[in-house]
Amino acid sequence: MRLILKLICTFTIAMVTLFVCAACNSHSEHNCSKQLGVISNIADYNKLISEDSSNLLVDLEFFIPGIALDIRYASPNNFTHETIYESAKAIVRQPVAEALLKIQTELKEQGLAIKIFDAYRPYAATVKFYEVYPDTNFVAAPWNGSVHNRGCAVDLTLIHLNSNIELEMPTPFDDFSEKASHSYIELSDTVLKNRALLREIMEKHGFVIYNYEWWHYNFIRWQDFQLMDIPFQELVRQNNSD
Repeated sequence: MRLILKLICTFTIAMVTLFVCAACNSHSEHNCSKQLGVISNIADYNKLISEDSSNLLVDLEFFIPGIALDIRYASPNNFTHETIYESAKAIVRQPVAEALLKIQTELKEQGLAIKIFDAYRPYAATVKFYEVYPDTNFVAAPWNGSVHNRGCAVDLTLIHLNSNIELEMPTPFDDFSEKASHSYIELSDTVLKNRALLREIMEKHGFVIYNYEWWHYNFIRWQDFQLMDIPFQELVRQNNSD
């Protein structure tokens, strides 16, 4: 019976995917991007900033000096086993950066800090991820785009401030198993406590969980921001010229 249900589920997902792909003209990156209104050039990005300064994409290394980064997609140390980003940068929208600064400041009082695995993700990377791992529980659907593409999602964990050693969490980053879910509770008291601590401070400062991944948090106002596909090097060049 389980096998039959699994086959039905797999078939249903496949049919939905085919339907959406057709709606997005064979699911090509260009056509999906166009239909979603993805911002892909600096001129359009600057226009957004002129209309609302909260659209600014901020480099966390400068905004939160000393922040720990382990940008996995800037190396082959990720589920694709390929280097996806040309720069190991953690970039987020202005209000997201401000919230993370408050979190970092509060954690320091407990001898802790945050470590960032991923933040802003160009839309092209989302397309690549889906090509490698077409499971929309763990990888964003290109026909919707990712909150990461909006500069409003962060993948992170907690570390001890003095040693930079990570607190024990349910799984490593990008572990696509049931243990990564917030609803999974067959864990040690220490791990449950650490996961709860991360969730508590993130929610306190305006983030919400993504149930399938303990490390992924979305800024509560993510719908206010557009999808982006500007490469890191262009954003760095833009910030350096300002």
